Amino acid sequence: MPIPEMALSPVKSLYWEVFPSMATQRVYCTPVLWAGRLYVLGGCSENGLPLDSAEVLDLESQRWCELPPLPTARAGASSVAVGDQLMVMGGMDAQQSPLASVEVYHPDEGKWERKTGLGQASMGITTLEKGGRQGKLPVTAFEAFDLEMKSWTRYPCIPSRRAFSSCAASDSAFFSLGGLQQPGPHNFYSRPHFVSTVEEFDCEQGVWLKATRSCRMREKRADFVAGCLGGRVIAAGGLGNQPSPLASVESYNQLKRRWETVAPLPSPRCSCASIQTPNMLFLIGGVSQGPSNAVEALCFKETV
Repeated sequence: MPIPEMALSPVKSLYWEVFPSMATQRVYCTPVLWAGRLYVLGGCSENGLPLDSAEVLDLESQRWCELPPLPTARAGASSVAVGDQLMVMGGMDAQQSPLASVEVYHPDEGKWERKTGLGQASMGITTLEKGGRQGKLPVTAFEAFDLEMKSWTRYPCIPSRRAFSSCAASDSAFFSLGGLQQPGPHNFYSRPHFVSTVEEFDCEQGVWLKATRSCRMREKRADFVAGCLGGRVIAAGGLGNQPSPLASVESYNQLKRRWETVAPLPSPRCSCASIQTPNMLFLIGGVSQGPSNAVEALCFKETV
């Protein structure tokens, strides 16, 4: 279904805002936005060990404050704001085993509180979408949880099997982007390689649209950040065929069904944590030559 002409912003309405760096370099950290503040919890250090450090950025004053450390050091956890509290769940411990522990931060008291743990130890969990990998093999499952009906719905599988791909959703479609294509039954002797694949699920028709060469991303990339701003799907940074992380950023024009270049990422990196508001897509930490402390946001400015 075509989207209205006014729903698509011009490329010039997208620009980068660079925030002060975090005190701690980290990858696989857990960000959460609450009350005009960006909280960054845990993550993984340069030595590959989970962190207990936590810090918060006031977006208006652009000042960082250090918080009391997490009771349990963790990387790859999930976090959510519940009322006036921040809850962090699961993740990975120093032995690279999944955690079941749940802890709540009370901003008004500046204290952490331990809660009843998860029923099953979990890491890398998300409340947005399911797929990814089972063990070492990529999977193509595409499922959604209905918050009102409290039930899962299984949709047609993602057409191609890729690891480290990224996903984004617009008002009318769901996109599975890029990734690392691995050898399969029909190409057993091929090597893993980065791809620029774009597969689009039409939410109204309930089908995956036929992929075309013209819809592919300009850059082959994996382990990157994806989102949607101003009616455009965004792909930023990640790993490609170059020896270092990518700086390139591109956006998908759904009207013309083609990708267009956006201003490059100020700090090229991969494995970033990300979080989005209607007008901002944050890239937090990640990996450059080592763990990064960069915090940058691609912003959408409405034009008159």
